[in-house]
Amino acid sequence: MKKLRVLNQNGSVLLALVLILPSLILITSLYLQLTVSSLRVAQKDQLHTHAQLATDAGIDRSLYEINRDATWAGTGTEIELHNDGSTKTTYQVTAMSNGPDNKIVTSTGRSYRPASSTTPESFVTVKVDLRAVKAGNFSIVTGVGGLFMTNRAKIVGGDVFVNGEIDLRNSAQIGLTTNSVKVDVAHQNCPNPPDATYPRTCNPGENGEPISFRNRAHIYGTVKANNQISGTDMSNPGLVASSGVAAQPLPPHDRDAQKAAVTTTITGAAASCSDNETRTWAANTKITGDVTVTNRCDVTVLGNVWITGTLETRNSTQVIVSDALGATQPVIMIDGVSAEFNNRTLLKSNASGTGFQIITYKSNAACSPDCASVTGIDLYNSRNLTTIDLDNSAAGPNTVFYARWSRVTINNRGQIGALVGQTIALTNSGTITFGTSVPGSGTTFWIIDGYRRNFN
Repeated sequence: MKKLRVLNQNGSVLLALVLILPSLILITSLYLQLTVSSLRVAQKDQLHTHAQLATDAGIDRSLYEINRDATWAGTGTEIELHNDGSTKTTYQVTAMSNGPDNKIVTSTGRSYRPASSTTPESFVTVKVDLRAVKAGNFSIVTGVGGLFMTNRAKIVGGDVFVNGEIDLRNSAQIGLTTNSVKVDVAHQNCPNPPDATYPRTCNPGENGEPISFRNRAHIYGTVKANNQISGTDMSNPGLVASSGVAAQPLPPHDRDAQKAAVTTTITGAAASCSDNETRTWAANTKITGDVTVTNRCDVTVLGNVWITGTLETRNSTQVIVSDALGATQPVIMIDGVSAEFNNRTLLKSNASGTGFQIITYKSNAACSPDCASVTGIDLYNSRNLTTIDLDNSAAGPNTVFYARWSRVTINNRGQIGALVGQTIALTNSGTITFGTSVPGSGTTFWIIDGYRRNFN
């Protein structure tokens, strides 16, 4: 019987280890390097975020100081905002005049790691344009829809009356820390869901509270509101407990009288213009059809105008109140679906400081636009129909924008005389200042008119 031969396999495992082990070490090293790199990126991003927050804190500080003292020139040195022993954030602000009614504020936020370091790990610099405005005698008045504000929208220098509700989100703000306003809310948006009795004032506990806030929104002023219990996010002095507010009708306008006074009728095509043209709209004119004013066209208005269609203005156009009117405010009455003012449109006041009244009559009721009254479900369905829209720095100092049965929407920024509508919505950076017949009462407020990152 033959014996089996056992082959000598010594060293075969060692060879495999020699081949595999360096690869494992290399892969582990690469993973460790990626982990460390990711951690560094996360820390750098966190420090950049801290620097941005410090920059914003510097901007808030500048608004507070300049509204107290217009000669305030900045912090001089860095101001420590946060220090937890391992990281530190600071802000530094300079403020320079750029004419009698404008300032440029430069805010730089810096973050340091470790906290004892003298060289920042990250910094953010933002330049902010400030504009001086004056409080006037007019404010916002809304119907049963209410007032809705988002992002950085602000109302300064005028009292606010709301028949419906107020909803403020993000950094929306009514009033200033240094200049409070008066806010009255009637909570007249019941029943919910609506029926033929709409609108009526809500009963306690019905349809919630009329004022709501989200994020950093705030009201600085004397607040009276039916059924409002919470005074959170209101100050200077804030909510007046157990106060009553009577619902008020929106301002009257004699539509029939304006129609009866018409002496001239032209088409929308004849009233329209573009490309540096000029037009004159005579007093007591009826314009049939849609009107478009665009591309640096100037229109001078000599008195009341009735437009049966829509009105659209855009691209640096001007609609101008004639100096011959003095303190008499012309009314542009619009029956079409909308009046849109876009791309640096200016509704220009005359030498007496008199602006327009822009009033729309469109609603979702069958009688539109000639309804003498809109109530019930028709009013509920009309309150969020936007018939006046201002966008992209359109402005109307001393002009009243009035959506009789519907909604006014303001995007971005622009000077405005007053707003009236069943619903008013302010979004983005819209800052509303008031002054219609007499622009300003001598009290100056400084507001943000531009915000840009400086990468130098």
